[in-house]
Amino acid sequence: MVTLGLVVAQFNRSVTEEMEQAAREAAAERDVEIAETLRMPGAYDSPLAADRLARQEEIDAVAVIGAIVSGDTAHDRVIAQSAADGLTKVSLDRDLPVTFGVSGPGMSGAEARERVEKGAEAVNAAIDLVEEL
Repeated sequence: MVTLGLVVAQFNRSVTEEMEQAAREAAAERDVEIAETLRMPGAYDSPLAADRLARQEEIDAVAVIGAIVSGDTAHDRVIAQSAADGLTKVSLDRDLPVTFGVSGPGMSGAEARERVEKGAEAVNAAIDLVEEL
């Protein structure tokens, strides 16, 4: 049985709560256990949480979910790139799948709400990677 860690960004919580529900439903559909969930303030903070989960022997993969919406500056792009780079580093350093279920950047709040299925996609990708590797 595959065992996952889940990281949920709390910024844009109205979206990420739905993403988390979609992630949990996807895990249940595939008979996969989510052993631990860490809730971080935002997507930028997710690499540290993913690394903590990836260090646990029982965790086979980590799925990260969050929503980054646009503001008046390029801040959303900086956050998304930093999170993606950090999560890639965790995955390679720990030799463990870490999936990026973070929607954005460049989205409005309404567009983010239309993409809550990214939570399920991150879980399914994590499971597929464990099975393939």
